[in-house]
Amino acid sequence: MNLGSILVTILVGAIIGALGRLVVRGRQRIGIIVTILVGIAAAFIGTWLATLLGVNDTPGVDWIELFIQIGVAAVLVLLVVSLTGRRSVV
Repeated sequence: MNLGSILVTILVGAIIGALGRLVVRGRQRIGIIVTILVGIAAAFIGTWLATLLGVNDTPGVDWIELFIQIGVAAVLVLLVVSLTGRRSVV
């Protein structure tokens, strides 16, 4: 794993984590580092689930896989917020 792939992983994790936070209703008081970590974990888990379901073998952008990753990120955001007890619903 080189520096470029590490940076891409962090960038994709930040995007997936941010989209997962947008799906969850209310305000989540978690930091950017936690959001990135949630996004990275969701990207890996979502890719694994898409592979199991056989839906990530499409040409071009794998939209179904992306939606699975965002859904996993939303679930992980809810999990982190509930475990930290710092939830504030608006």
